[in-house]
Amino acid sequence: MNRSLRTLALLVIPPMMWAGNAVVGRMLVGSMPPVAMNAVRWGLVAVLLAPLAWRVCLKPRHIVARWPYLALIGMLGVGTYNALQYLALQTSTPINVTLIGASIPVWMMLVGRVGFGQTLQARQLAGAALSILGVLLVLAQGQWAVLRQVQLVPGDLLMLLASLAWALYSWWLAQPPAHMQGEARPDWDWAEFLWVQVLFGGLWALGCSAVEASWINGHPLPSTSAVSWWPQGWRTWAGLLFIAIGPSILAYRCWGLGVQAVGPNLAAFFINLTPVFAALWSALFLGQWPRWYHPCALLLITAGIAVSSGWVGRGRAVARSH
Repeated sequence: MNRSLRTLALLVIPPMMWAGNAVVGRMLVGSMPPVAMNAVRWGLVAVLLAPLAWRVCLKPRHIVARWPYLALIGMLGVGTYNALQYLALQTSTPINVTLIGASIPVWMMLVGRVGFGQTLQARQLAGAALSILGVLLVLAQGQWAVLRQVQLVPGDLLMLLASLAWALYSWWLAQPPAHMQGEARPDWDWAEFLWVQVLFGGLWALGCSAVEASWINGHPLPSTSAVSWWPQGWRTWAGLLFIAIGPSILAYRCWGLGVQAVGPNLAAFFINLTPVFAALWSALFLGQWPRWYHPCALLLITAGIAVSSGWVGRGRAVARSH
């Protein structure tokens, strides 16, 4: 496969899978508590990855020596983002959650500027504006008056935190500390590196699910107070298996390679394809076919990515430093 097409596929597959995660996650609301669902999800991922990542256990000193960094990215990328997203859906609407999730490219640029000294260019800002405009068109269903009806609720604030967590995760993944660069980095392949992240992130998710259990016992949330803490029925298990294989293993593998290839700023714009793929998933599983504004939004988002590609070379330079 042509290198450019391969890179494009690596960056398109994650939003496709994450759109499926949003649709399936919404379908499973009420099946089990949201934070517990995240913990079970990553438990399944750990089991599925174990046959590919067992070598990590032979040299635990590599993990012990680097545990602060590994715990940080595991907490942000595995233990925090999706738990906050699932929790946000308990009190917020899908349109609000998706709209706030579209702010990730902006968070990427801010984190890059403040935390990593990256210079913002006019082309970046223009690309962000075009991409977000496309997302807004989808969310507004072709009627801009819909956006004026959006009201912030606690779930919206949780989704803002989730977006910030993902931006931080992506930057620290692209620019790790010295002990995770070059010859100092352990010879982990992608499955082993992801499994280590799942190890730390899963422990964080498990601890948070325990807090969720105690909190819900005293303050029941909608759709959580009367549900089982363990998945019940084939429908719930099928949804969790899809989330564990597609949005977790496949998407995280592709996202890591994509970020290394083009840098976190440009990769962030592909996240804005998620609402477009969500429309396709909805058509497939819910019989809700795309409307006229979906292809228009896709053109705007694609234009934003194309405009932003003027600084692909800079992103590759960042990746090479990894």
